[in-house]
Amino acid sequence: MPRLAGTRLIEMLIEAHPELKVLFLSGYTMDAIARYGIKEGTHAFLQKPFTSSMLSQAVREVLDTNAVNRAKTA
Repeated sequence: MPRLAGTRLIEMLIEAHPELKVLFLSGYTMDAIARYGIKEGTHAFLQKPFTSSMLSQAVREVLDTNAVNRAKTA
């Protein structure tokens, strides 16, 4: 996204909506993503390429987690 990193957008959205659940999708490795401020374990992350069943499972896991715990670590 021009002029706004995804991590900053998520911070702003979680401030406004603490119950928000987040799933990051990226073609970069988790090591590369960490350089942009996403720490392993703070938000759900799915690396491309992925199958529709992998996406479905990741979304289900995010929906089943406690948003309050993630919001505190963001």
